[in-house]
Amino acid sequence: MKILEMTATFGTLQKAVLRPGPGFTLILASNESGKSTWCAFLRAMLYGFPARDRDKAGYLAEKNRYQPWSGAAMEGTLVLEWQGRDLTLYRGPKGSTAWGTFSAFWTATGEAVEGLTAENCGEILLGVSREVFERTTFVGQGQISLSPSADLEKRVAALATSGEEDVSYSLVERRLKDWLNRRRVNSRVGLIPELEGELSTVEDSLERQGDLLRRAQEAQLETERLEAQKARLGSQLRSLAAAAQAQQAEKRKEAQEDYQGALAQLEAIERTAQALPPTEALRQAQGDLAYLNTLTANLKMTLKAIPEAERQAEEAQKAVRSDPLFGNLDAAQAAARGQRDQDLALELERKTRKGRSPLLLLFLPLLASICLTAWAWLRPQDPATSFPWWSALVLSLPILWGAALLVILPLLFFHLRQKKKLSALLTHYDAQTPGDIPARSSAYQEKCSAAQESRRELQALEMERDKLAAQKEELTAQLLNFVHPFAPEVTDLFGVSAALSRALQQGERYGLAKARAQHAQKLLSALPSPAAGESENLPFPILQGDPEGLSAQLGAVNEDLRRAGDTAAQLQGELRSLGDPAELEARRSRLLEQLDLRRGEYEAITAAMESLKNADSLLRERFSPAVNQKAGEYLAALTGGKYDRASLTRQFQALAQESGEPASRQDLSLSGGAAQQLYLAARLAMCELALPQAEPCPILLDDTLDAFDDDRAGLALQCLLEMAKKRQILLFSCHRREKDLLRGKPAVILEG
Repeated sequence: MKILEMTATFGTLQKAVLRPGPGFTLILASNESGKSTWCAFLRAMLYGFPARDRDKAGYLAEKNRYQPWSGAAMEGTLVLEWQGRDLTLYRGPKGSTAWGTFSAFWTATGEAVEGLTAENCGEILLGVSREVFERTTFVGQGQISLSPSADLEKRVAALATSGEEDVSYSLVERRLKDWLNRRRVNSRVGLIPELEGELSTVEDSLERQGDLLRRAQEAQLETERLEAQKARLGSQLRSLAAAAQAQQAEKRKEAQEDYQGALAQLEAIERTAQALPPTEALRQAQGDLAYLNTLTANLKMTLKAIPEAERQAEEAQKAVRSDPLFGNLDAAQAAARGQRDQDLALELERKTRKGRSPLLLLFLPLLASICLTAWAWLRPQDPATSFPWWSALVLSLPILWGAALLVILPLLFFHLRQKKKLSALLTHYDAQTPGDIPARSSAYQEKCSAAQESRRELQALEMERDKLAAQKEELTAQLLNFVHPFAPEVTDLFGVSAALSRALQQGERYGLAKARAQHAQKLLSALPSPAAGESENLPFPILQGDPEGLSAQLGAVNEDLRRAGDTAAQLQGELRSLGDPAELEARRSRLLEQLDLRRGEYEAITAAMESLKNADSLLRERFSPAVNQKAGEYLAALTGGKYDRASLTRQFQALAQESGEPASRQDLSLSGGAAQQLYLAARLAMCELALPQAEPCPILLDDTLDAFDDDRAGLALQCLLEMAKKRQILLFSCHRREKDLLRGKPAVILEG
């Protein structure tokens, strides 16, 4: 079988395509480019995902690990050359199940391949199970060592026998061990210990039955003795009961007389108490009376507080009206006036401070006069037309100073007028700066707020006064109406209090009388009535014996009798639970027979296991030389002759022997590279000897040569090139060393 083309949406691969050559193909790619993913994809296309593979701590199941990173559905196509024809495999999603769709068809015709399913695809195409495939031709990254496998053991065993692969030593040994363990694992687990325990239980039951029968007879004798003692004590107690009956009749008579007297007293008080309200209503009225006193006190306090509140309100209002700045204005108007006057003061202050004083303009004509005099002094003198230098100054001074005064005097008058307005406004507010004006309006607003608060407090007190007065009047009327039915003479609150106290006292007397009558009735009811036909005036018989002592003795006898009955019932129940003695004897005989049978089987299985070990040793003597010889040849080729012998233990642990050395070395005692070369030699030997040769399956190597040095990497590549003449080999690597070593060799190199 050869791989022609793989198309994968799988893990990091997104519709990626790989077309290996027919012989040896090197796929050269960097880390995280999908080399191991291609290997896992090919295995999944052939064998699917393991059904029992689940996520666990530190491990992701394959179906979850290789979900496409792009979020697309997992799917892939594999084109193969098989039996001389091209075959196409497809796997993809089915609903929410990844890898749930499978199809296999001949590429040329599109016809489905009969008998090829998702479950048996890999085993039919490669001729081996998934376990054998992973331990021979499929070398995953870091997975070159071998582990025990029943399937691989069957195929290896077929080399030394007739070629049948339906049985292996480990399977037969495991089954014999299961049979042996089923019969006996130790002294407590297995069929033999179970039969021994069951036999011991039956024998214990037979022994216990005899003991229970003896104890049941003793319990029956004790029950008969206690029944006779119980009858004797009962007779004595019945004679004492007659005397007790006469005493009870006397007590009932006294209780009847006491009840009649209490009933008469209750009827006498009840006639006067019927007109009274319930006790709860009387107590509620007393509470209302106490609340009325509280209302009266609160009303007095309110009336006392009203004059003071009126005085405070008047003073606050007077302070508002007498304010020299904002008198009779409300707070909003005062705030508006203060803000307006502040803005005006700020504007006046800005105007008076803008520029210099107008008197400074007098320097202008003075400067002009000086300049004119200097010009007249310095200009060239013409005798014909010359005039004295000071004549220009005399002529220009009146003109310059007159013009200056015409300009300066109006400006000076306006400047002084603005300063006077600002001074008058600040004086009105008694302020130093315009910023002090809002403080005067804020003070007036506080006076207005104080006056409003005083008025509100006064109104609240007046409302409280009216409310308390109304409540007092209403509650007084309610109390008078409440007491008038049983105290019509009451006209004031003092009378109401006295009437309520008298009514409560009378109610208490009625309650005491009623309680006494009820107590007397309960006492009378507690005494037993005389039986029909008996007279209550019976003579007192002579008492013989202590009734309490006899009752105690009878109680003790009854308790002993109950315990004896419980013991007898328990013994009978245990006897019934143990079963029929004859059945127990028959069961004991059957258990002895079964125990002899199982012990014989145990001895036979032990002998069979010993024979199996001997047979396995003979088989391995026939099988081991072929595998060991071929593995030794490959190991010599891979190591340049340093190691020329190799062998495998039953647990598939590899051993290597150096040329000229007498002893073999375990893989754990070798370097990492040498150990990988040893297991690669073992795998190649398995591929050649234990796998089908008619359709040799491809060999996949994922970074298998990483631990090899350059020399042994070249030897390994030469060995693989020789094998590639018979079967397809795919080597995935992230090192360019393999490309350099393969230069000029018959190999296909794909770079990703």
